[in-house]
Amino acid sequence: MSAIDNLDAPGALNTKSVSLKERWWYIMDTWKVGIIPLPLFILAGVLIAIDCLGGKLPSDIVVMVATLAFFGFACGEFGKRLPIVGKLGAAAICATFIPSALVYYGLLPDSVVESTIKFYKSTNILYLYICCIIVGSIMSMNRQVLIQGFLRIFFPMLCGEIVGMIVGMGAGLALGLEPFQIFFFIILPIMAGGVGEGAIPLSIGYATLLHMDQGVALGRILPMVMLGSLTAIIIAGCLNQLGKRYPHLTGEGQLIPNSNSRDDKIANLSGAFTGKTDVTTLASGVLLAVLLYMLGMLGHELIGLPAPVGMLFIAVLVKLTHGVSPRILEGSQVVYKFFQTSVTYPVLFAVGVAITPWQELVNAFTLTNLLVIISTVSALVVTGFFVGKKIGMHPIDVAIVSCCQSGQGGTGDVAILTAGNRMSLMPFAQIATRIGGAINVSIALLVLGNFLI
Repeated sequence: MSAIDNLDAPGALNTKSVSLKERWWYIMDTWKVGIIPLPLFILAGVLIAIDCLGGKLPSDIVVMVATLAFFGFACGEFGKRLPIVGKLGAAAICATFIPSALVYYGLLPDSVVESTIKFYKSTNILYLYICCIIVGSIMSMNRQVLIQGFLRIFFPMLCGEIVGMIVGMGAGLALGLEPFQIFFFIILPIMAGGVGEGAIPLSIGYATLLHMDQGVALGRILPMVMLGSLTAIIIAGCLNQLGKRYPHLTGEGQLIPNSNSRDDKIANLSGAFTGKTDVTTLASGVLLAVLLYMLGMLGHELIGLPAPVGMLFIAVLVKLTHGVSPRILEGSQVVYKFFQTSVTYPVLFAVGVAITPWQELVNAFTLTNLLVIISTVSALVVTGFFVGKKIGMHPIDVAIVSCCQSGQGGTGDVAILTAGNRMSLMPFAQIATRIGGAINVSIALLVLGNFLI
């Protein structure tokens, strides 16, 4: 259970006929904040407070696991319990942006902020999360989905970007904005693939080609990236609710209908575990993800391909060639499930504290910017929905992948897929975000340098 339940609720333990020990066990097992039993949640809060009052919160992994879990699941639980929007992705939004606001307004203890930033930057915990999610979801996918999904997903992505750019330009022109400003400083940043692979290369290119300071360029680009990602998170949450109301429109994380193949039933994410996964198999699943990511890093050094994308292609190759045994496939699935349920909100909290600037988001929160951004992202997603449906894919799942084209890099993908409850789509999200973003940035800077200046 993910909420704090009432002992007096229907089906609750009959407290008159059980011992104190059993009552305590019942509380431990049923009263939860996120996945954390309420007594342990309270204990974590007390211990963190004691460290903060002492003036220093250690940034080692032992203390930070408890700290990130405490704050991450608290923010996520708060978002889930909000009326109406709690079902539309508010948990992921709150886990990311509440910490950012708390940091900006000085409401989060300095020791928590300093330790979180130090831990996030020194461990690259986000990349461990992404590699385990990507490898786990690929190894858990049946081969037919993998082949057909990757072959088909590019067409709705391309159509979505074209329609999104046209609609965004039309909205901006109707609002009286300059075409150059609309495309290069609003629409393109939205589809640039996040911060590291999108906003920063764009700002460097603009600084060189437009003879402006890189910091100024980044300050204009970054808020659009964040607002685009925020819009995509909300839309993904709405799509998840649409899927619950109209189940025939979604595959619940599967892009292709009727795609189960005999040799891959063990890898079906919606199926039950065999129960035979032991500790060594689980460890092998983690090690497989880490080693594939290291191969991706090697590919980045050799040919410049982003490490997560290189890892993704290698994982697909391993899956298609039956490079690992069914037991390790199931180990990867368990790793995927663990990170999805236990690490998502702590990671989003760390992202909110360490790399999400609240003031820049607020400064860009103007009516004209919002209208252009909402128009662009909505058109992109709606196009993905209908094009995906037309070519025989589950439209809601395709639309959620399309949301990731407007995501804030890897962190945006995590938040969007969490809001959409489709974490198994992470491999396709990475394609949409990183490869799509890199292509957009490269073409835009090429056009800017050779034709417009």
